[in-house]
Formats: sequence, structure tokens, C-alpha cells
Amino acid sequence: MLDDNLKSQLKAYLEKVTQPFEIVASLDDGAKSQELHGLLTDIAGLSDKITLKLDGQDARKPSFAINRPGEETGVVFAGLPMGHEFTSLVLALLQVGGHPPKVGFDVIEQVKGLEGKLHFETYYSLSCQNCPDVVQALNLMAVLNPVVSHVAIDGALFQDEVEQRQVMSVPSIYLNGEPFDQGRMSLEQILAKVDTGAAKREAAKLNDKAAFDVLVVGGGPAGAAAAVYAARKGIRTGVAAERFGGQVLDTMAIENFISVSHTEGPKLAAALEEHVKEYEVDIMNLQRAVKLVPAAQPGGEHEVQFESGASLKSKTLILATGARWREMNVPGEADYRNKGVAYCPHCDGPLFKGKRVAVIGGGNSGVEAAIDLAGIVGHVTLIEFMDEMRADAVLQKKLKSLPNVDIILGARTTEVNGDGQRVNGLTYEERASGEIRKLDLEGIFVQIGLVPNTEWLKGSPVELSERGEIITDAHGTTSFPGIFAAGDVTTVPYKQIIIAMGEGSKAALGAFDHLIRS
Repeated sequence: MLDDNLKSQLKAYLEKVTQPFEIVASLDDGAKSQELHGLLTDIAGLSDKITLKLDGQDARKPSFAINRPGEETGVVFAGLPMGHEFTSLVLALLQVGGHPPKVGFDVIEQVKGLEGKLHFETYYSLSCQNCPDVVQALNLMAVLNPVVSHVAIDGALFQDEVEQRQVMSVPSIYLNGEPFDQGRMSLEQILAKVDTGAAKREAAKLNDKAAFDVLVVGGGPAGAAAAVYAARKGIRTGVAAERFGGQVLDTMAIENFISVSHTEGPKLAAALEEHVKEYEVDIMNLQRAVKLVPAAQPGGEHEVQFESGASLKSKTLILATGARWREMNVPGEADYRNKGVAYCPHCDGPLFKGKRVAVIGGGNSGVEAAIDLAGIVGHVTLIEFMDEMRADAVLQKKLKSLPNVDIILGARTTEVNGDGQRVNGLTYEERASGEIRKLDLEGIFVQIGLVPNTEWLKGSPVELSERGEIITDAHGTTSFPGIFAAGDVTTVPYKQIIIAMGEGSKAALGAFDHLIRS
């Protein structure tokens, strides 16, 4: 199952195991069970601290639990955790085997303090780059606290469950049999939702912090670069972000980041955070900005208020709140979000295996999504508002070569149709003739660009463009002295990671220059 190179790497990792544990497999006669048997046999052969048992009684087959002798840890994988989830498997093996997690002491103590039965189930897909964060967080919670258990379920392998629970987006998390949440979540986010007093305690800590020299609002590429450049100047720097990494966390393949031929969004986001942590930067996660109170007089302190109730002050600000996927804003879209309307083809595509789907948008993102989905689903219809696609010629050529793809140009989506439970089609207007047509579908993937995260700035003295972007000059300066901005949230053209990093660095230098001159 594992090639020699992977075996060698895994063997090196397993040398970090300090206590014995058991892998208890529940198998049947199916092909996937045979594959899993081979995988687990390979793993058990790499360490004398691992025992493989084949007498598991789990109703889900194939599946396996990772237990300490005489103790069920509550860590279970249903399916073959390969692809993006192979890292989740390796971490689970290490953590059950006694290797300490790379998590702060306060977080560990918070997990250990949870009470009551907490049985989590997560549906994932092997191509989902958002799923490992959730799987790894919940596995760690199960390892640290006996009241927590977690089953990670490959949705593509257990289609009956997916249909029964109407899972149409991954990761989908259930707690004690009831829906808990959907989408990427960090350990801290899960804890904040389970431990209801955590947000209030954290807000109180933030309110007690002294004013920063530079406060960066946003933790994407622009925010990370700004933090590094500011911290290197030796000034007191903070980063307050809703989630560190920003939209990069939702990006699958990155092939135009100069000097790195290929990487994936979550890997780049983790590298950004590690780089920022090398400096004396105060990183404050799970903080969604809701109001800006600018300094009342030159040289005064600006204030940013957050949804959590926290408030931070700083002599200068760098606004780098980024952008999010643009929605169609048509009837039915909100009603069927995560019930057939999706925004991440890599994550949710496997849940639509053999089904008919549409992709809205003919730019690079839309065409790439249609190409990827064509290899999974039964049929793809790409719908573009303009009379021609805007994607690169090489992508258009590839798309048109696929036998299970239709392309509709000059069409405006007017409604998402459903049966009350899930999507069953969409309605669109032919722009040239005005004729209304309907398509029978089971999934709709929206890929129509970005919208800046600036709603919280409306009514503030920071000037916005007609599109809602923050207007900046060549130094990253906004219309209000001492407030700078960078990245996809601004009017800077070409929303690219490498450009955002440059703009973040420039804004930090601008902020430093402002500080020393004022």
C-alpha cells in the first residue's frame, strides 16, 4: 500500500512514539477493506510499539480505531485516510503514541477541562484541503480528554450516510448526532463554540492589552508580510485576525508564487504564521473586526472593536481584511448553501460523484473548477454571464475537449431551485433573447470572483471605492492619517498572493515612516 519512500519517512516519524498502542480494524470482504488491511499492515510493520488487531466490531466497514492498551482513546477513522488526510493519520498515531502536540499549554488545559459526553463525527473528502484542520483538531481533543471521541468519515466511501444525513459540503461536523458546524475550523474555533465562556475570557484579556505601535487587522498574506516588516523595525506589533491565513486557506494549488513551483494554500498559510511567530508579534485569532474608531486628534490612538467584545488600540493601523467569494445574490442561493450550493469544488466535488452540476463563472477559477469536477461528477454545465469566457486560452481548450461538459455563454442565473431539502436545478435567462430556461441539477459551484471585507468600515472616515475597496496611495496610505491598508481589500489591481505580500510590506514601511515623523 505504501511505497518505500513513504514507508521510510513514516518510520522516521514513528520513532518519536514513546508508548505502545493498538490499531483495531473493522473489515469486511470488500476491496476497500483489503486496501485498508494492507495500509495498516504496512504501518504496524514500521514500529514495535504498534499492534494490529483485526477483531474490531465497528458497524462502519472499513474503519479502524487507534487505542492505547486497555483504553479506547475515541480516535476512529472510517475509510482510508490517504490524500490530504494522511497527515491526520500520522499525527493521530504520534499523539496516541505519546508524542506531545504542538499546541499551547492554555489550549491543552482548556481541552482537558471540557465536561460531558462530546461525540464528534466529521465527514470529509480526500481532496478537501479544509478538512484536515478539523479532523486533526477533533482527534487531538479525543486524545487529551476521555469525554471526547471523534470519528473521521470518508463521505465518498459511505454514500448511504451522506444521503441519509444530506451531507453536501465538507467538512461537515456532527456533535452527539446533531449538526454542529460546516467548513474549515481550527482547534481554537471548535473550543470557542463548545466552551461558551472562552470568547468572553479572551475578550477580557485583549481589553487589558497596552496600545500597539502597529496593529494589523487581518492575517492573510498582506497581513503576515506587514507584521514581519513592522516587527523587524523593533516596534510593538499585533495581528488581530478572524483566521490566520485568510482566503489562502481555501486555495488548492498555488503555482505562481515565485521561487516555489507548487504549493497548497494551507501549507503556505502555516508557513506564513510560523514566520510571523519568529518575531515578537502578538497574534490574536478569532477576532472579527466590527467597528473602527479613528484617533480624535493627530498622533492619537486608533481603536478597533471586535465581534467578541474585545477592543484594541494602536498608534497606527494596517487594514488587511482581504476578500471573500462573491455570491450570486439570487433567490434560493442562501436557502441552499451547503445543500447543493457550494463555493469550493476541491472540497465538495467528491460528494457529487456521478451527479449533474453547474459551475457559475467563466474566469480561470470557474474553468479550472469545471475541469476538476468533470473527472468526478456525471456532467458539468458551465454558465458564463458574458458572451465569451475570460479564462486563459489553455484552460478553455482543455475544458472544450471534455466529453461531459456543456458551456452556456451570455446567460444570467436568476434563481436556485430546490425541493426544500436540497438543490434540484437552476433558472437562467438568455441575455440576448430574454428567454428563461431551467436546468435539472444536483449541485451548483459558484466561482464569480471576490468581494472586499469592508462592511465594517462603512461610516468610517476611511474612503472606499464604488466596489467597496479601500482606496490607497503608492505608500499604502488611506484617506485618514495613520491608517494604512494592503492586499485584496484595497484598490490595488491584480488580486494575487505575491502582490498582497508586497503591498503588506509597503504598508508596514509606510506605517513606520509615519510613526517616526509624527
